[in-house]
Order: sequence, then C-alpha cells, then structure tokens
Amino acid sequence: MKDYIVRATAAGDCIRLFAATTTNLVQKAHDAHNTSNVATAALGRLLTGGAIMGSMLKNDTDVMTLQIDCAGPIKGITVTVGMETADTPQENTASEKINVKGYCKNPSVEIPLKENGKLDVGGALGAGMLTVIKDMGLKEPFSGQTELVSGEIAEDLTYYFATSEQTPSAVALGVLMAPEGGKVLCAGGLIIQLLPFATEELITKLEEIIKNMDPITDYLKSGKNPEEILTILFSDMGLEINDRIETDFKCDCSKEKVTKAIMSIENKDIEEMINEGKDVEVNCHFCNTTYKFSPEELSILLKNKKSL
Repeated sequence: MKDYIVRATAAGDCIRLFAATTTNLVQKAHDAHNTSNVATAALGRLLTGGAIMGSMLKNDTDVMTLQIDCAGPIKGITVTVGMETADTPQENTASEKINVKGYCKNPSVEIPLKENGKLDVGGALGAGMLTVIKDMGLKEPFSGQTELVSGEIAEDLTYYFATSEQTPSAVALGVLMAPEGGKVLCAGGLIIQLLPFATEELITKLEEIIKNMDPITDYLKSGKNPEEILTILFSDMGLEINDRIETDFKCDCSKEKVTKAIMSIENKDIEEMINEGKDVEVNCHFCNTTYKFSPEELSILLKNKKSL
C-alpha cells in the first residue's frame, strides 16, 4: 500500500485537516541511512510533518526545507519537500505527488529509552532551532524560525505554526519501531488547523477532541487508515474528505546533476583529482547514494569544460 495524505475539512470549512500514513517512506529513509531507532523516529517525524506541510503548497515548483539545528547528540536534521505530477492519478486522488528526502547529521545516535519505554526523540535533539524555508518562486524565499519547545517535533511544529504563520494548529506525529532489526511498524501524522472564523463553541469542542485523541501510532497499529482516523475524530462535525495525495521518500539527485557540480569546480582542482589516479566518490547527503567518477571520466569532463 502506497503512503498518502488525506486533505479534508470539518465544521463548515472552519477546520482544515490533514492525515497521513508514511510507514513506507520512513522505512526507505531508515534503509538509505541505516539510522538507529531513535534517529529513525526523529527523522521519520520530520519527514512526515514535512510531507503534510508539502500538501499545503500551491504549485509544483514550490520547494520547502525544514531544518533542525540542535545541541543534542543527533546534531541536526534536514528535510526537503517538493511536488511532482503523479504517474497514474486515481479517483479522489490529487494529480500531484509529494516527495520528501532528508537526513540526520548523526544517524547512529543511541540514547536510553524514556521511563515509559518510548524512544527519547526529545533527548536526542535537546535545545535548538527549527527553520522552515519556502521557495515559492518569489524574489526572496519565505523563512520562519522558532526555538524547539520540546524536541519531540510535533510540539515544535505546532509552535512554529502559531508563531511564524499565525495559524492555530495541533500536530500529531508518530513512528513506531520494532525493538530490534530497524523495522518501521507504522508511521504517520495528523495536522488540525483552526481557521479565523471559528466560534468559541467550536474551539472548545475541538480542544476536547485533541485532549482525548489517542497517539497517532495507536490508530495506525490497529489498522486504521487516514480516512478512518479522521472519521473517528470528526464524524459528528460535518467531516468532508476532499482528496488524497501520494507521498514518498524520493531524492532527485542524479549522476548528471553531480557532473554539473564537478564542472563548476576550478580546473586545477579537477586536475589534482585526475593526477591522484583514483576514483572520486561523491555522496548525496539526502539519500546516501554514491556516484563514482574514474580518472578517465574526469579527464573527459575537464576536456569538455575547457572547450566551452
């Protein structure tokens, strides 16, 4: 089953809702970077939050980056989100697809579990800053920055929405890992946003729903999909499911792009690499793919560059 995000409204369009299942993409991220369980949970939460936020973008040329710089042993996380046209859009499925990619600075971080036996994502991050950059083709990208309030990521995104975008929101993110073996049992997220014309009565009712809501991984572990989760929470509030949009862990790196990067290096530096007589390896931070260039390939690139 492919990962996807459901976009919905409730209470006569006074509430915007986004629910996602992201088990496969988080597993792909783990497999690409060989992350520890706590690193998988941290990266998976930010990837999930980023994917949902990506479904709020307007154009397929928009790009968003979520960056956490922190003092904890994980050192930092970066996630980039983009949109592409889906290959085979199905009924009630948007024609776009949200692609996310990302990495941790220290993917092998290991710290003790919390007292309740849960992974200590907040402890792995510690104090730090969350930066969200949206490049929407304007003269300057939009950039918002907030402090980490807990390091648990969902609370940090909730605080970001309130302070940087002035949008009252509730964010729930979860990654459930098998104790050993690096298997992602389930992952997903939920973002609830209150629009400005909501009544006090509606706000009170929504607060009660959020207060009594189970962890997102509990719903997913029991086999509930995003539509069913939203129905459980908002069926008596005029829930309207609008569409769903596929999401995946997918990097847009390629040997062609790496070649262009090498072509931008000064000639003398390329000549030094050739004279060493060894293959040059270039690693993509986002997906951990390695591209190799032999001295012969570098010589051809240098020759082509000089002929331009």
